[in-house]
Amino acid sequence: MDAHATTSVKLEKQRNKKSRVYTLARKFMAQRYLQAMALVGIAWMIIFSYVPLYGLIIAFKEYDITRSISESPWVGLAQFKEFLTDDSLPYVLKNTLAMSALKLLIGFPIPILFALFVNELRSLRYKKIVQTISYLPHFLSWVILGGILTTWLADVGIINDLLMALHLIKEPISYLAEPGYFWTIIVSSDIWKELGWNAIIYLAAIASVSPELYEAATMDGASRFQKMFLITLPMIKGTIAILFILAISGILSSNFDQVFILKNQLNESSSNVIDTYVYQVGISEGRYSYSTAVGLFKSIIAFLLLLSANYVTKKLNDTSLL
Repeated sequence: MDAHATTSVKLEKQRNKKSRVYTLARKFMAQRYLQAMALVGIAWMIIFSYVPLYGLIIAFKEYDITRSISESPWVGLAQFKEFLTDDSLPYVLKNTLAMSALKLLIGFPIPILFALFVNELRSLRYKKIVQTISYLPHFLSWVILGGILTTWLADVGIINDLLMALHLIKEPISYLAEPGYFWTIIVSSDIWKELGWNAIIYLAAIASVSPELYEAATMDGASRFQKMFLITLPMIKGTIAILFILAISGILSSNFDQVFILKNQLNESSSNVIDTYVYQVGISEGRYSYSTAVGLFKSIIAFLLLLSANYVTKKLNDTSLL
């Protein structure tokens, strides 16, 4: 009797398994075009994101382009030790952290406030105009925007003309030639370019807030500002927390395109960051193993920052990526 029952259970499991496989096959065929698009994306990610990971081995070798990776001799952690004792590390790290911290402290909350105020606009047409104007800079590359900024910030640029017309300065200032102005230029231009685009996700989160909450608050006599900060902000705190975690993980990344376009020999003391340093030693000097080690070191620190920010946010706000 027991043997018969066991056999029946096994047969039932096999039938269920075949049924699930058949159901999945039918779903796959019904969604074959969508699945094909997804498979192309997966293949692209594997080819361009995972296969190149093999090249990280050269961070532990003395790689020479005249030899293959497998033929290059192992040097262990020598490249990492050289970077950590490099005389350039203190000021490169200082510039990277300073720019990223300023972008985080100033550039992170501004799109949130912008989204809150855009959401309060009553005229749908005016709201679309504001959003369109704020989105436009995002779709321009830093090559174009860098040229525009270089022209504006020149001795005979519009910024100097405007400030002199307002009698705020007495003589033109070459802003990109002065290291003291570089961090301000980087942060303000980044906000200008990405303000509207970064606000999109907050506007989407705000759109999901129940209108009944606003109606109840209105009946209780709440003003528009009170509804913004007592209803809207708390309701989108999960979205804010997730984006904050991602921003923390990227604190060692300084937007290579932006910095590379705007830096020059005169402002190098304030403009040389980890990304440009890796480009300089890796491409210009041909030190591929060393630059790979620096890039890998940065990625490891970014991963640890991501885990730390995720842990702290989960404890404080009960919101996390994992």
